[in-house]
Parts: sequence; structure tokens; C-alpha cells
Amino acid sequence: MKQHKARTTAPVNPLADEVRPGQSVELLKELHILTREGKLNQDSRRKLKQVYHLYQFIEKLLLELPQGGEGATLADHGAGKSYLGFIIYDLFFKSRTGGHIYGIETRPELVQKSRELATRLGFERMAFLNVSVAESTQSSDLPDQIDVVTALHACDTATDDAIDFGLKKQASYLVLVPCCQAEIARSLNANKALSLRRTPLAELWRHPLHTREMGSQITNVLRCLYLESCGYQVTVTELVGWEHSMKNELIIAKRTGKPNRAAVQRLHALLQEFGLTALLATRYAMAPAAEPELQPAPTA
Repeated sequence: MKQHKARTTAPVNPLADEVRPGQSVELLKELHILTREGKLNQDSRRKLKQVYHLYQFIEKLLLELPQGGEGATLADHGAGKSYLGFIIYDLFFKSRTGGHIYGIETRPELVQKSRELATRLGFERMAFLNVSVAESTQSSDLPDQIDVVTALHACDTATDDAIDFGLKKQASYLVLVPCCQAEIARSLNANKALSLRRTPLAELWRHPLHTREMGSQITNVLRCLYLESCGYQVTVTELVGWEHSMKNELIIAKRTGKPNRAAVQRLHALLQEFGLTALLATRYAMAPAAEPELQPAPTA
């Protein structure tokens, strides 16, 4: 009689495949990314993929800091529930003896929950501040210098405030994913009639939908020029595929300490073209003054 071998089955991984080795399962459950059974729903899978992808960029920057980022400081603006900050700490800072993450958030209930979670997990080098991005620049609870500044979907001008914070803190790197840029769109809309008479380019933002889209595009172009003018090398790329998020533009700025003269001139020219020069006294106050164009020498 033929003997049948008993079938063996491979052990089932109780966790979702997306969870990285060494990642705290307790953290992911506390953040409601994983269910109690260690599973992911579609929305959580999309969110986790986005945060992990952003972490890959940030990890590389941290490793480029002195001592491989051993004593790095990172400020996360518009932190919300601090998904990004917690995952960066868990995957990078937790295994190191130094370094600190600061979460900046205006909603007190989210700040309190983040503080409680950090205590529960033993993430001792995380701090959470209940202040706006703009207020954080003057906060005595933050060091004078910050190595990395992040702002993931900080709405409207909060991204600009994060840039201002990074410039004043002489950040080595800024990692920005802008969201809901409305300030420039409002200015374009207010000056629309005058612009339509002045230049055919105003047709690009005559209709409300185009005003919003153009406002968003112009805002990010100005931000990049501003960073370059203040001594940063800027890279712009996609964060994740458009199927995961429509707020998909990733701006990474690396401090060189050498202001870009061409960027200064282009920034001033664009602000002049779109009737936005008032922003030089507010939003772009740290931009160097544009040098006057050289006039050609008179011919004999």
C-alpha cells in the first residue's frame, strides 16, 4: 500500500507584507495603520506606502549628516497624528543613542495623544509642541539649529512658514510636500481684470479652475527659486504615483550656503510679472535683493 507523505504548509506571516523588518507592530497598531490582527485595509496601505516612500528620501539625507545622523535633529511641521515622525524615529532614531525629533502641531488633542504614545513606546527623544509653524521659529523649546525640516501636506502658507523656519534654523535639508496652495491664487484672482488688460498670459488663470491650478504651480516655482536664492540646491520630483495622492510634489532642498544670483533675478522677475512684489516684504523677506541689470555701454 502506497504511503502518502503528510503535506506541510509554510508558516503564515501574520503581518502585512508592507511592514518593514524591525518596524514596531505596536506603533503601527496605535496609529491605526494595522488592525489588531496585523492587517492593512486599502486606505492604510496607501498611507503607509506614502510615508515609507518619503522615509526613503529622508533616511538618505540623515545618513549624509555628520556621524551618519547620530545626533541629528528633525522638525516635522504640521505633524497631525505624527505618522511620519513616529515612523522616522522607529526606523532610524530608535537604534541610535542620540538625535531628537520635534513634532509641530496646532491641535492640542493630537499633541497630547502623540506625547502619550511616545511615552508608552519609550520614544524618549521625541517632543511635541502645541504651536503653529510660524510660532515655532521663536519657541525656546526648540534648538537654535535644526538639521532636517519636514512638512508633509502642511496646508497653504504653513509650507512657506516651514521654509522660513528652515532658513532661520539654517537647516541642512528641507523636505516638503506642499498642499492646498491658495495664497497666490487669491492674489491672481484679485488682480485678474488688470492682468487681462496687461498681458495675454493672464488667460492661463482667467477661469476659476485654472486660477487654482496656476496658483499652485506658481507658488511652488516661487518656493524653489526662493530656496535657491537663499543658498539651497533644490530637487523637485514625485512622491508617489498620482493614483495614491493628488498632492504629489516633493521638494527637497540641500543647503549649500551659496545664494544663486540667477535665481534671485528670476524670483524678482516672476513676482513682478504676476503682480506679487508685495511678497518680498513678507513671504520672501529673506531673499537677497535683485541686482540691477547692466546697461550696454554706449556706442561711439
